[in-house]
Amino acid sequence: MAGTRATAILIGIIAAIALCAALALAQSVLAPVAFALFVMAIVWPVQRRLQQHLPGLVAVLATLLVTLAVAGSVLSTVVWGLGHVGQWVFANLPRFQSVYEQGTDWLEGHGFVMAGLFADTFDVRWMLRIIQDISGRLNTLASFLIITFVYVLLGLLEVDVLRRQVERLKRTDIAAYLVVATADSARKLQVYMLVRTLMSIATGLVVWAFTLVAGLELATAWGAIAFAMNYIPFIGPFVATLLPTLFAVVQSGSWELAALVFICLNVIQFLTGSYLEPRIAGKALAVSPFMVLLAVFLWSYLWGLPGAFIGVPILIVALTFCAHSTTCRWVADLMSGQPPPEPDAAPLA
Repeated sequence: MAGTRATAILIGIIAAIALCAALALAQSVLAPVAFALFVMAIVWPVQRRLQQHLPGLVAVLATLLVTLAVAGSVLSTVVWGLGHVGQWVFANLPRFQSVYEQGTDWLEGHGFVMAGLFADTFDVRWMLRIIQDISGRLNTLASFLIITFVYVLLGLLEVDVLRRQVERLKRTDIAAYLVVATADSARKLQVYMLVRTLMSIATGLVVWAFTLVAGLELATAWGAIAFAMNYIPFIGPFVATLLPTLFAVVQSGSWELAALVFICLNVIQFLTGSYLEPRIAGKALAVSPFMVLLAVFLWSYLWGLPGAFIGVPILIVALTFCAHSTTCRWVADLMSGQPPPEPDAAPLA
Protein backbone atom coordinates (compact mmCIF):
# COMPACT_ATOMS: atom_id res chain seq x y z
CA MET A 1 0.00 0.00 0.00
CA ALA A 2 2.78 2.40 0.96
CA GLY A 3 4.72 1.46 -2.17
CA THR A 4 1.70 2.14 -4.38
CA ARG A 5 1.16 5.55 -2.81
CA ALA A 6 4.85 6.45 -3.20
CA THR A 7 4.72 5.39 -6.85
CA ALA A 8 1.64 7.54 -7.44
CA ILE A 9 3.34 10.55 -5.83
CA LEU A 10 6.47 10.01 -7.93
CA ILE A 11 4.40 9.74 -11.11
CA GLY A 12 2.59 12.95 -10.18
CA ILE A 13 5.88 14.81 -9.68
CA ILE A 14 7.23 13.55 -13.00
CA ALA A 15 3.99 14.54 -14.75
CA ALA A 16 4.15 18.04 -13.23
CA ILE A 17 7.76 18.49 -14.38
CA ALA A 18 6.88 17.22 -17.86
CA LEU A 19 3.89 19.57 -18.02
CA CYS A 20 6.02 22.58 -17.04
CA ALA A 21 8.61 21.64 -19.67
CA ALA A 22 5.90 21.31 -22.32
CA LEU A 23 4.41 24.68 -21.37
CA ALA A 24 7.82 26.34 -21.61
CA LEU A 25 8.61 24.76 -24.98
CA ALA A 26 5.18 25.61 -26.41
CA GLN A 27 5.21 29.21 -25.18
CA SER A 28 5.00 30.73 -28.65
CA VAL A 29 1.82 28.74 -29.33
CA LEU A 30 0.10 28.54 -25.95
CA ALA A 31 0.81 32.02 -24.56
CA PRO A 32 -1.20 33.88 -27.26
CA VAL A 33 -4.04 31.39 -26.81
CA ALA A 34 -4.06 31.91 -23.03
CA PHE A 35 -4.08 35.69 -23.46
CA ALA A 36 -6.82 35.45 -26.08
CA LEU A 37 -9.06 33.42 -23.78
CA PHE A 38 -8.38 35.90 -20.99
CA VAL A 39 -9.25 38.87 -23.20
CA MET A 40 -12.39 37.14 -24.44
CA ALA A 41 -13.54 36.58 -20.87
CA ILE A 42 -12.96 40.25 -20.05
CA VAL A 43 -14.60 41.81 -23.10
CA TRP A 44 -17.50 39.39 -23.51
CA PRO A 45 -20.02 41.67 -21.71
CA VAL A 46 -19.16 44.44 -24.20
CA GLN A 47 -19.51 42.02 -27.10
CA ARG A 48 -22.86 40.74 -25.83
CA ARG A 49 -24.33 44.24 -25.53
CA LEU A 50 -23.07 45.31 -28.95
CA GLN A 51 -24.59 42.19 -30.52
CA GLN A 52 -28.02 43.39 -29.41
CA HIS A 53 -27.74 46.41 -31.70
CA LEU A 54 -25.17 45.45 -34.38
CA PRO A 55 -24.53 42.50 -36.69
CA GLY A 56 -22.25 39.83 -35.24
CA LEU A 57 -19.10 40.61 -37.23
CA VAL A 58 -19.48 44.37 -36.76
CA ALA A 59 -19.94 43.89 -33.02
CA VAL A 60 -16.81 41.73 -32.85
CA LEU A 61 -14.75 44.29 -34.78
CA ALA A 62 -16.01 47.11 -32.55
CA THR A 63 -15.15 45.10 -29.43
CA LEU A 64 -11.72 44.34 -30.83
CA LEU A 65 -11.04 48.00 -31.60
CA VAL A 66 -12.00 49.02 -28.07
CA THR A 67 -9.77 46.29 -26.63
CA LEU A 68 -6.85 47.31 -28.83
CA ALA A 69 -7.26 50.93 -27.79
CA VAL A 70 -7.22 50.05 -24.09
CA ALA A 71 -4.27 47.64 -24.35
CA GLY A 72 -2.36 50.08 -26.55
CA SER A 73 -2.93 52.89 -24.07
CA VAL A 74 -1.53 50.88 -21.15
CA LEU A 75 1.44 49.65 -23.17
CA SER A 76 2.23 53.09 -24.56
CA THR A 77 2.03 54.53 -21.04
CA VAL A 78 4.84 52.36 -19.70
CA VAL A 79 6.90 52.82 -22.88
CA TRP A 80 6.47 56.59 -22.60
CA GLY A 81 7.49 56.56 -18.95
CA LEU A 82 10.56 54.39 -19.50
CA GLY A 83 11.51 56.50 -22.51
CA HIS A 84 11.55 59.67 -20.42
CA VAL A 85 13.55 57.90 -17.73
CA GLY A 86 16.07 56.77 -20.36
CA GLN A 87 16.45 60.30 -21.67
CA TRP A 88 17.02 61.57 -18.13
CA VAL A 89 19.68 58.90 -17.55
CA PHE A 90 21.51 59.85 -20.73
CA ALA A 91 21.44 63.54 -19.79
CA ASN A 92 22.71 62.88 -16.25
CA LEU A 93 25.43 60.27 -16.74
CA PRO A 94 27.97 62.27 -14.67
CA ARG A 95 25.61 62.12 -11.69
CA PHE A 96 25.42 58.34 -11.91
CA GLN A 97 29.21 58.11 -12.15
CA SER A 98 29.61 60.34 -9.10
CA VAL A 99 27.15 58.32 -7.00
CA TYR A 100 28.83 55.08 -8.03
CA GLU A 101 32.27 56.39 -7.11
CA GLN A 102 30.95 57.49 -3.71
CA GLY A 103 29.51 54.04 -3.18
CA THR A 104 32.71 52.25 -4.13
CA ASP A 105 34.75 54.56 -1.87
CA TRP A 106 32.43 53.75 1.02
CA LEU A 107 32.71 50.01 0.35
CA GLU A 108 36.50 50.18 0.12
CA GLY A 109 36.60 52.14 3.38
CA HIS A 110 34.74 49.28 5.04
CA GLY A 111 36.98 46.53 3.69
CA PHE A 112 35.08 45.47 0.55
CA VAL A 113 38.08 45.27 -1.78
CA MET A 114 36.01 43.84 -4.64
CA ALA A 115 34.49 47.27 -5.13
CA GLY A 116 37.67 48.38 -6.87
CA LEU A 117 37.45 45.51 -9.31
CA PHE A 118 33.90 46.45 -10.22
CA ALA A 119 34.91 50.09 -10.58
CA ASP A 120 37.44 49.12 -13.24
CA THR A 121 34.79 47.61 -15.46
CA PHE A 122 31.60 49.44 -14.50
CA ASP A 123 30.05 51.78 -17.01
CA VAL A 124 27.02 53.79 -15.96
CA ARG A 125 25.70 53.48 -19.49
CA TRP A 126 24.80 49.90 -18.55
CA MET A 127 21.73 51.30 -16.82
CA LEU A 128 20.74 53.15 -19.97
CA ARG A 129 21.13 49.98 -22.02
CA ILE A 130 19.02 48.08 -19.51
CA ILE A 131 16.23 50.65 -19.76
CA GLN A 132 16.48 50.64 -23.55
CA ASP A 133 16.35 46.84 -23.53
CA ILE A 134 13.20 46.90 -21.41
CA SER A 135 11.59 49.40 -23.77
CA GLY A 136 12.65 47.29 -26.74
CA ARG A 137 11.11 44.18 -25.24
CA LEU A 138 7.88 46.03 -24.66
CA ASN A 139 7.88 47.18 -28.27
CA THR A 140 8.38 43.60 -29.49
CA LEU A 141 5.10 42.70 -27.82
CA ALA A 142 3.41 44.18 -30.89
CA SER A 143 3.70 40.93 -32.86
CA PHE A 144 2.53 38.96 -29.82
CA LEU A 145 -0.50 41.23 -29.50
CA ILE A 146 -1.33 40.86 -33.19
CA ILE A 147 -1.41 37.06 -32.90
CA THR A 148 -3.41 37.28 -29.69
CA PHE A 149 -6.05 39.56 -31.16
CA VAL A 150 -6.41 37.36 -34.23
CA TYR A 151 -7.33 34.57 -31.82
CA VAL A 152 -9.68 36.95 -30.02
CA LEU A 153 -11.38 37.91 -33.28
CA LEU A 154 -11.96 34.30 -34.28
CA GLY A 155 -12.89 33.22 -30.77
CA LEU A 156 -15.54 35.89 -30.21
CA LEU A 157 -17.26 34.79 -33.41
CA GLU A 158 -17.57 31.24 -32.07
CA VAL A 159 -18.52 31.79 -28.42
CA ASP A 160 -22.27 31.36 -28.92
CA VAL A 161 -21.79 28.40 -31.25
CA LEU A 162 -19.47 26.66 -28.81
CA ARG A 163 -21.87 27.26 -25.93
CA ARG A 164 -24.73 25.66 -27.84
CA GLN A 165 -22.52 22.70 -28.76
CA VAL A 166 -21.57 22.21 -25.12
CA GLU A 167 -25.19 22.39 -24.00
CA ARG A 168 -26.04 19.62 -26.50
CA LEU A 169 -23.59 17.14 -24.99
CA LYS A 170 -25.14 13.82 -24.05
CA ARG A 171 -23.58 14.02 -20.61
CA THR A 172 -25.79 16.76 -19.23
CA ASP A 173 -23.83 16.85 -15.98
CA ILE A 174 -20.58 17.59 -17.82
CA ALA A 175 -22.32 20.19 -20.01
CA ALA A 176 -23.74 21.97 -16.98
CA TYR A 177 -20.36 21.85 -15.24
CA LEU A 178 -18.54 23.39 -18.21
CA VAL A 179 -21.12 26.13 -18.75
CA VAL A 180 -21.37 27.14 -15.09
CA ALA A 181 -17.62 26.93 -14.37
CA THR A 182 -16.74 28.89 -17.50
CA ALA A 183 -19.28 31.63 -16.73
CA ASP A 184 -18.06 31.87 -13.13
CA SER A 185 -14.43 32.01 -14.30
CA ALA A 186 -15.26 34.85 -16.69
CA ARG A 187 -17.06 36.74 -13.92
CA LYS A 188 -14.09 36.38 -11.56
CA LEU A 189 -11.64 37.50 -14.24
CA GLN A 190 -13.78 40.58 -14.89
CA VAL A 191 -13.78 41.38 -11.17
CA TYR A 192 -10.03 40.79 -11.03
CA MET A 193 -9.29 43.18 -13.90
CA LEU A 194 -11.74 45.81 -12.64
CA VAL A 195 -10.14 45.83 -9.19
CA ARG A 196 -6.64 45.70 -10.66
CA THR A 197 -7.41 48.66 -12.93
CA LEU A 198 -8.87 50.74 -10.09
CA MET A 199 -5.89 49.98 -7.87
CA SER A 200 -3.46 50.74 -10.72
CA ILE A 201 -5.06 54.14 -11.30
CA ALA A 202 -5.02 54.90 -7.58
CA THR A 203 -1.40 53.77 -7.25
CA GLY A 204 -0.31 55.84 -10.24
CA LEU A 205 -1.99 58.98 -8.93
CA VAL A 206 -0.60 58.57 -5.40
CA VAL A 207 2.93 57.83 -6.67
CA TRP A 208 2.76 60.85 -8.97
CA ALA A 209 1.59 63.09 -6.11
CA PHE A 210 4.21 61.77 -3.69
CA THR A 211 7.15 62.08 -6.09
CA LEU A 212 5.97 65.58 -7.01
CA VAL A 213 5.82 66.64 -3.35
CA ALA A 214 9.16 64.94 -2.63
CA GLY A 215 10.77 67.06 -5.35
CA LEU A 216 11.76 64.19 -7.64
CA GLU A 217 12.08 64.88 -11.33
CA LEU A 218 9.96 62.88 -13.79
CA ALA A 219 7.02 62.69 -11.36
CA THR A 220 4.58 62.10 -14.22
CA ALA A 221 6.77 59.33 -15.63
CA TRP A 222 6.98 57.61 -12.23
CA GLY A 223 3.20 57.77 -11.90
CA ALA A 224 2.74 56.34 -15.39
CA ILE A 225 5.20 53.52 -14.71
CA ALA A 226 3.55 52.72 -11.37
CA PHE A 227 0.12 52.63 -13.06
CA ALA A 228 1.17 50.26 -15.84
CA MET A 229 3.49 48.02 -13.80
CA ASN A 230 0.83 47.50 -11.12
CA TYR A 231 -0.95 45.13 -13.50
CA ILE A 232 1.86 42.61 -12.86
CA PRO A 233 1.49 41.42 -9.24
CA PHE A 234 4.54 41.68 -6.96
CA ILE A 235 7.14 42.07 -9.74
CA GLY A 236 5.59 45.21 -11.23
CA PRO A 237 5.21 47.11 -7.94
CA PHE A 238 8.76 46.12 -6.97
CA VAL A 239 10.16 47.63 -10.18
CA ALA A 240 7.96 50.72 -9.79
CA THR A 241 9.36 51.16 -6.26
CA LEU A 242 13.02 50.40 -6.92
CA LEU A 243 13.54 52.72 -9.91
CA PRO A 244 12.42 55.98 -8.21
CA THR A 245 14.52 55.05 -5.17
CA LEU A 246 17.67 54.70 -7.27
CA PHE A 247 16.95 57.92 -9.11
CA ALA A 248 16.34 59.75 -5.82
CA VAL A 249 19.91 58.91 -4.81
CA VAL A 250 21.30 60.15 -8.12
CA GLN A 251 19.21 63.31 -8.23
CA SER A 252 19.77 64.48 -4.65
CA GLY A 253 22.84 62.56 -3.53
CA SER A 254 20.99 61.99 -0.26
CA TRP A 255 20.58 58.45 1.01
CA GLU A 256 18.08 59.76 3.54
CA LEU A 257 15.77 60.96 0.76
CA ALA A 258 16.21 57.64 -1.04
CA ALA A 259 15.24 55.77 2.13
CA LEU A 260 12.19 58.01 2.56
CA VAL A 261 11.14 57.43 -1.06
CA PHE A 262 11.64 53.67 -0.73
CA ILE A 263 9.65 53.43 2.50
CA CYS A 264 6.80 55.66 1.33
CA LEU A 265 6.44 53.91 -2.02
CA ASN A 266 6.38 50.53 -0.29
CA VAL A 267 3.70 51.80 2.07
CA ILE A 268 1.68 52.98 -0.93
CA GLN A 269 2.06 49.63 -2.68
CA PHE A 270 1.16 47.76 0.51
CA LEU A 271 -1.97 49.81 1.14
CA THR A 272 -3.26 49.44 -2.41
CA GLY A 273 -2.14 45.88 -3.13
CA SER A 274 -2.37 44.14 0.24
CA TYR A 275 -5.03 46.13 2.09
CA LEU A 276 -7.48 47.87 -0.24
CA GLU A 277 -7.48 45.39 -3.12
CA PRO A 278 -8.40 42.28 -1.06
CA ARG A 279 -11.18 44.22 0.67
CA ILE A 280 -12.61 45.56 -2.56
CA ALA A 281 -12.50 42.16 -4.25
CA GLY A 282 -13.84 40.50 -1.12
CA LYS A 283 -14.38 36.78 -1.40
CA ALA A 284 -15.08 36.96 -5.12
CA LEU A 285 -11.61 35.69 -6.06
CA ALA A 286 -10.78 33.57 -2.98
CA VAL A 287 -7.12 33.00 -3.79
CA SER A 288 -4.36 32.65 -1.21
CA PRO A 289 -1.66 35.39 -1.43
CA PHE A 290 0.95 32.63 -1.25
CA MET A 291 -0.55 30.96 -4.32
CA VAL A 292 -0.67 34.33 -6.11
CA LEU A 293 3.04 34.83 -5.48
CA LEU A 294 3.81 31.27 -6.57
CA ALA A 295 1.77 31.69 -9.76
CA VAL A 296 3.54 34.94 -10.65
CA PHE A 297 7.03 33.49 -10.30
CA LEU A 298 6.19 30.10 -11.81
CA TRP A 299 4.59 31.52 -14.93
CA SER A 300 7.22 34.25 -15.28
CA TYR A 301 9.81 31.45 -15.23
CA LEU A 302 7.90 29.55 -17.91
CA TRP A 303 6.77 32.42 -20.16
CA GLY A 304 8.74 35.47 -19.05
CA LEU A 305 6.99 38.83 -18.70
CA PRO A 306 3.72 37.64 -20.31
CA GLY A 307 3.65 34.77 -17.83
CA ALA A 308 4.03 37.15 -14.89
CA PHE A 309 0.86 38.91 -16.04
CA ILE A 310 -1.25 35.89 -17.01
CA GLY A 311 -0.19 33.63 -14.11
CA VAL A 312 -2.79 34.90 -11.63
CA PRO A 313 -5.72 34.70 -14.10
CA ILE A 314 -4.72 31.11 -14.93
CA LEU A 315 -4.69 30.32 -11.22
CA ILE A 316 -8.12 31.92 -10.75
CA VAL A 317 -9.62 29.87 -13.59
CA ALA A 318 -8.04 26.62 -12.35
CA LEU A 319 -9.35 27.12 -8.81
CA THR A 320 -12.79 28.09 -10.11
CA PHE A 321 -13.07 24.86 -12.09
CA CYS A 322 -11.92 22.97 -9.00
CA ALA A 323 -14.54 24.73 -6.88
CA HIS A 324 -17.32 23.53 -9.19
CA SER A 325 -16.09 19.94 -9.12
CA THR A 326 -17.21 17.65 -6.32
CA THR A 327 -13.95 15.68 -6.44
CA CYS A 328 -11.59 18.70 -6.60
CA ARG A 329 -13.44 21.20 -4.43
CA TRP A 330 -11.03 20.54 -1.59
CA VAL A 331 -8.20 21.97 -3.74
CA ALA A 332 -10.06 25.27 -4.17
CA ASP A 333 -10.85 25.39 -0.44
CA LEU A 334 -7.23 24.62 0.48
CA MET A 335 -5.83 27.36 -1.77
CA SER A 336 -8.51 29.99 -1.16
CA GLY A 337 -6.76 31.61 1.79
CA GLN A 338 -10.15 31.83 3.51
CA PRO A 339 -10.82 30.39 6.97
CA PRO A 340 -13.22 27.43 7.05
CA PRO A 341 -16.80 28.25 8.02
CA GLU A 342 -17.57 28.00 11.69
CA PRO A 343 -19.70 24.97 12.58
CA ASP A 344 -23.21 25.74 13.72
CA ALA A 345 -23.52 25.88 17.46
CA ALA A 346 -25.35 22.94 18.98
CA PRO A 347 -28.82 23.89 20.24
CA LEU A 348 -29.21 24.14 23.98
CA ALA A 349 -31.14 21.33 25.61
